Amino acid sequence: MSEADSDGTDDDARRAVVLDYLAHGLSDDGRPQYEKSPAGYALGVEDFTLYQIAFDEDERITIGTEVAVDPRDERDIVTECNAVEYGDLSSGARSELEYVVQDLVEENEQRFVDFYNEAQPITLRLHQLNLLPGIGKKLRNSLLDERKRKPFESFDDLEDRVSGLHDPDEILVERILEELQEDDLKYQTFVGREQGQ
Repeated sequence: MSEADSDGTDDDARRAVVLDYLAHGLSDDGRPQYEKSPAGYALGVEDFTLYQIAFDEDERITIGTEVAVDPRDERDIVTECNAVEYGDLSSGARSELEYVVQDLVEENEQRFVDFYNEAQPITLRLHQLNLLPGIGKKLRNSLLDERKRKPFESFDDLEDRVSGLHDPDEILVERILEELQEDDLKYQTFVGREQGQ
């Protein structure tokens, strides 16, 4: 756990998990080496926004560290922070992305189980559940019928009660990664949306 995790910062701070740490700055930064500050990439905990970050030179950061990115006065390790697209990430950040998304889904299980409990129709013909990989009309209807009987309590509960639904957490990870990587998706369910929206 980093200092940022345990210093009791305000809960209103927007936080992100470091995907890649570049101690010598960004490779496309044209400044001389001595002027570059440590940089990296991070993924927003709540809304899965991708960030390019400049870090305080006196701090040593490791991949997986959680840092405050907003508001500016809550930042303790981060000196600059800008939202970026998937294509802007370093290869190291791209390779860590799936693992960090998996960790966030596991750590926030109730939030994602609630998605299965609360997902709504988008149009007359399309439901939020249909946006998830592998969930067609039949599986969607089974999910809807089961949640009417009783809300789901965990990923295991989902898997036990809905025949044909395997690894509901992995399905969410796959969808989140798809939303991060594809910039032309019509519907964004997780990326760029604050919890509770």
